[in-house]
Parts: sequence; structure tokens; C-alpha cells
Amino acid sequence: MLPRASSPPRGRRGSLPALVIAATAAVTAVATLGTLPAQAAPGCRVTYQVGSQWQGGFSATVNLTNLGDPVTSWRLTWSFAAGQRVTQLWNGTATQSGAQVSVDNAGWNGNLGTGASAGLGFTGSWNNSANPLPTDFALNGHRCNGPVTTTTTTTTTTTSTPDPLTRVHTAGRVKATTGALQYTWPGVYFEGRFRGTGVGIALDDAENDYDVQVDGATVATLVTPGRTTHWVNGLTNAEHTVRLVKRTESPWAPGRFGGFTAAPGGELLAKPAARTRQVEFIGDSLTAGYGNTSTTRDCSANGGVNRNTNADLSFGALAARGLGADYQLNAHSGRGMVRNYNGGDPGTDYRTYYDRGLQNVAGDVWQNPGTWRPQLIVIGLGANDFSTAINPGEPWTPDSLVAAYKTAYLGFIDKLRARYGPDATIVVSANAYTGTTTFPQAAQQVVQERNQRGDAKVRYWYYDDPGLDRLGCDWHFSLRDHRLIAGLLTDYVATLPLGW
Repeated sequence: MLPRASSPPRGRRGSLPALVIAATAAVTAVATLGTLPAQAAPGCRVTYQVGSQWQGGFSATVNLTNLGDPVTSWRLTWSFAAGQRVTQLWNGTATQSGAQVSVDNAGWNGNLGTGASAGLGFTGSWNNSANPLPTDFALNGHRCNGPVTTTTTTTTTTTSTPDPLTRVHTAGRVKATTGALQYTWPGVYFEGRFRGTGVGIALDDAENDYDVQVDGATVATLVTPGRTTHWVNGLTNAEHTVRLVKRTESPWAPGRFGGFTAAPGGELLAKPAARTRQVEFIGDSLTAGYGNTSTTRDCSANGGVNRNTNADLSFGALAARGLGADYQLNAHSGRGMVRNYNGGDPGTDYRTYYDRGLQNVAGDVWQNPGTWRPQLIVIGLGANDFSTAINPGEPWTPDSLVAAYKTAYLGFIDKLRARYGPDATIVVSANAYTGTTTFPQAAQQVVQERNQRGDAKVRYWYYDDPGLDRLGCDWHFSLRDHRLIAGLLTDYVATLPLGW
């Protein structure tokens, strides 16, 4: 997303649903598929889901579960039936020859133990008349959805409360389904209270990572946990708080949370009260905490972007908790106000997804329960618009891009005003991370125009510091940087007449 002096780094899930995925690869047609990885006793299961569909294109998610012996590398193949083509894929490397697609694991997800899963996502093209599900899925040459030839592990789950929201506090964008809550935005958190010696956390998510916190301390990190109830036991028999927080981004794949369950002999208590202060953060990978736990800018050898991302330690989450506020991190990597990173995925931008509860569902609209009315909104959009040069074929000149950006930004603020009223303070933020002054200048001009229209509660905040090391994945902010920026933001918020 944001360039250094000569070579721009890649932001998260760029032209896909986010500021450039670390393992994104454009698919090219090849005549042969090469040598397959080493074979193991077979057994696999695949789920395939089309998330959204539009004129000429679609997005889909694929979840592969290894039901056979553990493998250290894998190749998943399938055949399309109606001329579809993969155009861009993340969490693996894809090639396509005719109808047959071959996906090799990325550097960080090749190890699949028995029962372990790997998630893929891609955008594709189709002929607008039919988009049937693909067939002939195979793992390392062995047909999936067939008999399991090795013993598999079984996860025992425990039923939690039928309606998690009755005993769980969350400020995030969630969609209630029978017995579970679905969500895609980063940093969504769930808080509960219980009495007893243990608590279970019901999850169904093979894509994301989570932290489990009891009484304010992190007691477990769950890496793509799948469908399970994770138990924390051995606690003092007393009242406790529990918090589950989604560390990673997954615009293409919802997670499912089924609620908390007290261990035998204990009980769930009334959910924690909502905080009176509310802050909404709107932005891209910098707001999402992309790759912030890494200590090296190249994350290809240390687990990839997802394993090195913790939205709960992003500057927004840190600042909000320091202010004693509930918050939403409505961040979508790779997206700009009108132009995405490097001009990717034209015809969409951040505004395409903002209204959605589930980003992967076209036309979805988040239903505000009426309790979310933030007094403070912090927007950071523009790095993706301006950090890369305009490519041949894009419908922009430098001047027209700036003009379109400002027009769209003003309209977006109109939307926020209609949604949250005239009293919310809107902070338009910008930084020097893009290596160009165009972004800060355009953002400041947006604020000046709003002020000239009489909207004095729109403010401009420029943040930069010589201490920023940008050691996160792909030159993104490190944990140290996020802590530093959180402090700068907290100091700035103290100057605002919020009245809270």
C-alpha cells in the first residue's frame, strides 16, 4: 500500500477485499501443472461458497480440511464446468489450464495436520449465464469428499446459550443467526461475565485468529480454530470477565461465535454494561493493524500477514481502551476512497463495503441496533488512493483523482452526518506514510470545505513521528508504531470539545 523511497510495499489484500494480501498472485494459464507435492494417506473435505457475483465477475471462498495423514505441503485442484476463470487468489499460488485450476499452498500454510484446515479466497470471471460449483476437488492428487483412510481427530463441542447477545456485550458489526453471531470486520470483540472455575468459547471459524482474555489477561491465542468450543479451566471459583477478540481481517469469510458457556458448577452472569463513550475508526490496513506483530517487513517466512496481525493492538483499539470507550474498527485493507491500491479491483472502493455487516455479501446492510451512536469518528482513507502511480488504462489524471477523492469524501461525510447526527466529531486523519504530500493536502482541503459550510465538528489530524520504524509486514506500522500513534491520538482527542 504505502511506498518507501523507491519500492512501494504491498498493503493488505489490495485489489481484493483488502490493502494487498501478502500472498496474492495473479493467475496465468499454463500448459502443465508441474510435480505434485509428496503424497500421504488420502482424505479431505472441501467447502466452496460464492460470496458475491456481479457483471462478469464473482468472489468465492474455499475451505480445505485434511482428513488424512499430516502433510507439509499441498496442492488443491478442481475443475470449472462453465468456463469460469480465477483472476486473483490469496492464501496460495494458483495456475489454470483450461477448466482445471491448481492451487499450491503459500509459504505459511503448507503444514496441515489431520483435521486441520486452510482457507482460500479468490475473484474470478464468468460468462454471466451460469456459475455452477466446480467439481473434482483433489488434495495432492487424491479425490476429496471420498472415504477417510486414516483416523481423524474429533472435537467435542458444548451447546452455549441459544442467543449469545443476551449474555454477551459487543459493539461490533454482527449479524445474528440461530444460536450464533456472524461478522467479518477486524477487531470485533465479545465480552461476558461468569462465575466458576472455567469458561467455554464456542467458535466456527477456519480462517481467523482470536485472543481469549480472562480478567484482562490474554490466556490463549486461537489460530484458525475451526468448529470448536475452547475451554479455559482451572480458574479460582469466583466471578470473572471473559473477552474474545478477532485479531485478523476476513472480508471474504465470516466467522461465527456461539457464545460463552460456564464450566459445570458455574453460571453465566449478566453481560457487562456498554460503555458510554463510543469511537468508530474507518480506514485501511493501517487502521486494521496489518502485520503489526512482525519484526521484519518480509513476512513470507514467519507465518504470513494473518499470523502477524493483531487488530486488538492497533492504534485505534489501544486509544479507545485508554479512553474507556467501546469502538468499531471498520477497516478494509487495500481500499481507498475512490481508488484502491495500485488501481486494483476498479469499480469498487471502501465505500462499496462500508454499509455492510458482512463484507462478503453484496447488498448486505448492517442493522444498527440503535445503541451505536459514536461521539467520535476517526477516518483514515487516502493512502491507497495516492500511494501508487496511476497505471495506463485507469480513468484518472493526477488532478482528476484529487478532485474525485475530495468529492467522494465530502459525500461520505454527508452519509456519516445523516447516520450519526450533527454532534459527532469527525476527525479526518492523514500521515506521511505514502511518500507523497497529495494525500495530506487533499484530506486537509476536505476539512476546510466542510468548515466553510459551517460544519465545525470536522477536524484535520496529521500524524507523523521520527520514531516510527514501520517494521510491520510490507512496511506497515509495527506494534511500537501503533502504541506511539495511539498516544498521539489520545493527546489530540484531549484537545477536542467532546463533552464526554
